[in-house]
Amino acid sequence: MTVSIVEVAPRDGLQNESALVSTPDKLALIGTLVASGVRRIEAVSFAHPRRVPQMADAESVAAGLPRGAVSWIGLVLNERGLDRAIAAGLDEVNVVVVATDTFSERNQGVPTAGAIAAWSRIAGRAREAGLRTTVTVAAAFGCPFEGEVPVSRVRSVIEACAEAGPDELALADTIGVGVPAQVRALHAVADLGIPLRWHFHNTRNTGYANALAAAELAGSAPVALDSSAGGIGGCPFAPDATGNIATEDLLYLLHRSGFDTGVDIEPLLPLAARLGELLGHQAPGQLARAGLFPGSLPDSVSGGR
Repeated sequence: MTVSIVEVAPRDGLQNESALVSTPDKLALIGTLVASGVRRIEAVSFAHPRRVPQMADAESVAAGLPRGAVSWIGLVLNERGLDRAIAAGLDEVNVVVVATDTFSERNQGVPTAGAIAAWSRIAGRAREAGLRTTVTVAAAFGCPFEGEVPVSRVRSVIEACAEAGPDELALADTIGVGVPAQVRALHAVADLGIPLRWHFHNTRNTGYANALAAAELAGSAPVALDSSAGGIGGCPFAPDATGNIATEDLLYLLHRSGFDTGVDIEPLLPLAARLGELLGHQAPGQLARAGLFPGSLPDSVSGGR
């Protein structure tokens, strides 16, 4: 069983931290991720620098990315962002559509229907430019403003987004409220023959359980899980959020559960300490503090690396 890891620390991780990390330090972080075997990395966001100052150097970061082995992803919020992603030579774009109108208005200035229309325009242009596309349905597990989000609402958003023909469909627990039962329910309505990707936060300590449920539900179908080195990041709409699930912690869970990711955990462990230095606080991930548990499993279930 294989799970693809999509590393989001350089974008979603750093974007939600108050510290501004320099371009050279971002590229050093990315270099460690590449050396560990991660082959899809969400490196930048093409947001306006006044709104997201942490991503103001998106073009400079993109210019320094090693090309060839990795598929580089940029978050795109509008067609101007797509223009920048194309000019920067990225391989993929990720477009967010929020499942609730209130959150969508707060986040992107339009209701959900308007975000779906924008996604459709971006998808067509990205396809013409040769870029792979992901549409992420955010707040699919719960909304900080509207509360519970009915599965029927998420289904209608998914179906509307699917009309534009995404290469990948992502479902995001943006504020970290989901549980495995919701993963199963959403998997059932998202099973449209489009490769699935999942984005979990660990705000209420359920992110890893959700990730394992998503991996197990995939069976032999392609599945990708977002994670962030050190567990850095968070969500400004989730008070006291602990952020994304940590890449190294997720790998430990997956490898000991018999999944192959093609990623080596060990180079990521010292990275958590370095991130703590850059951000001014300890990274939330736990494996870097607790350490690996060596020699406990035979090679046949060790995750391959």
